[in-house]
Amino acid sequence: MSTSKIEKYLSVFNIGLQNTFVYRWNYFLRALFGLIPLAGTVFLWAAVFKERGGGLHGYDYGSMIYYYLLTILVSNLVTPTEDEWQIAADIREGQINALLTKPMSYLAYRFSIFLSGRLVYTFVTLPPIALIFIYFRDYVVLPTDPLVYVVSIVSMLMAAFIQFFITYSLAMMAFWILEISTFVFIVYSFEYFLGGQMFPIDIMPSAVQAVMKWLPFYYELFCPIAIFLGRLKGADLVQALAIQTGWLLLAWAWANLMWKRGLGHYQAVGG
Repeated sequence: MSTSKIEKYLSVFNIGLQNTFVYRWNYFLRALFGLIPLAGTVFLWAAVFKERGGGLHGYDYGSMIYYYLLTILVSNLVTPTEDEWQIAADIREGQINALLTKPMSYLAYRFSIFLSGRLVYTFVTLPPIALIFIYFRDYVVLPTDPLVYVVSIVSMLMAAFIQFFITYSLAMMAFWILEISTFVFIVYSFEYFLGGQMFPIDIMPSAVQAVMKWLPFYYELFCPIAIFLGRLKGADLVQALAIQTGWLLLAWAWANLMWKRGLGHYQAVGG
């Protein structure tokens, strides 16, 4: 990529940063009230472990709470915020016409905006999340191996990219249909249930886990958390990173294909 193109995308990133920062209080309140379900989760698992009188697949009450704290943190770092609706609006309202005349990749353009949005969202939402971590500090156990931090960050970055490319591909449906919300909510339901937000994937039966490890949702959230917690090691860790890399490449290729197919349809109907 030439220097001039890099400067263009840095300019887009800067504009996205400024536009997103206007809504910083919306993000703060969303993050703050998004922590409310954590209270229900705390009471739920307290009741579960009290009833069982022991651990659950290597989790005790403290490590389960720690898992959900990390889920909140990682989700805020990697999950797109309204990107699909913005992209769909660009297509539906014809705003992409202005971009089509410029020597700029729309995927790279939206990715720049996604990065700026994640930066602002992270900056605004970290304070309330940090307070929650401080409150539950007795359950926080940090890894002692520096390599775990490196691998966790790499996996988390890939998780962010996978989520963005899937979001982008979903938004491309706007080339063919007026309302994409049904498809978005269906995919988000799978992500919530199969991505580790509802419960840790590794408390499921082995046969179920074996299937879920080949789905992209496993690598959108659970994988980096499991690495950080030391629940993915050795051959299992290598396999997880290899599959996550494969899904990243596949999601990127699918995003590009959806854009090309959608743009062809858009131009054919006089967009």
